Amino acid sequence: MSADYPQIKPMGDKAILIDFEPNIDEKSLEKLLNLKEFVENELVEDKVEVINTFCSLLIIYTHTIENVYDKVLAIKDLVSRANIVKNIDSKIFDIPVCYEEEFGLDLEYISKDKNLKIPEIIKIHTAPVYTVYFIGFLPGFLYLGGLDERLVISRKISPRMKVEKGAVGIGENQTGIYPKTSPGGWQIIGSSPVSFFDKNSNPPCEILAGDKVRFYSISKPEYLQISKKIEQGKFQLKSEKYHG
Repeated sequence: MSADYPQIKPMGDKAILIDFEPNIDEKSLEKLLNLKEFVENELVEDKVEVINTFCSLLIIYTHTIENVYDKVLAIKDLVSRANIVKNIDSKIFDIPVCYEEEFGLDLEYISKDKNLKIPEIIKIHTAPVYTVYFIGFLPGFLYLGGLDERLVISRKISPRMKVEKGAVGIGENQTGIYPKTSPGGWQIIGSSPVSFFDKNSNPPCEILAGDKVRFYSISKPEYLQISKKIEQGKFQLKSEKYHG
């Protein structure tokens, strides 16, 4: 760890931000999530919410912090005591994606830009085991690392005003799924019928930071069939304990 990190500072009057070195890799993520768990356990009486990104933790308090200086010092002490070495308990989820033309809005563009045939793009996209680095932008939006470098592509110059719920996209070196209809600038290559966020569930997002994701290709009839099962409450996302 660099002498310049971690950097611990207040964010407004109800939060403390812990910044680490800007490394985006699984080892750094493992340390970050272990620290997140440690902080949550140590501050359980404060009823804090701890949110992670690629390389930072935001500790949100339910009340206004009266003495920010003392609180920052307390968090620094907490971080210095967190000598944790253990593996993350994670799951791997198999997510169906339909890559047919009506869903893969930017497949043709990627095909020309990367000199790859569309079946090759699908094969490359479904091959890796992706890591969920964090959830953000929208509730349930999974930021997935592990994209094959052959598919790395810039976001759209002019974002779409409406990207449909379930759209699977690529933005730079990441891939992700839009959990609800919203504006967005990622290159869209398919759609998943799965719902990734339900405010009435606990947790609202079944897939968590540190978990793994595999995509598998489905046809339009399979997409419609799964959608119907989801409406009827009869679809269960496949998952199992991940052994890396």
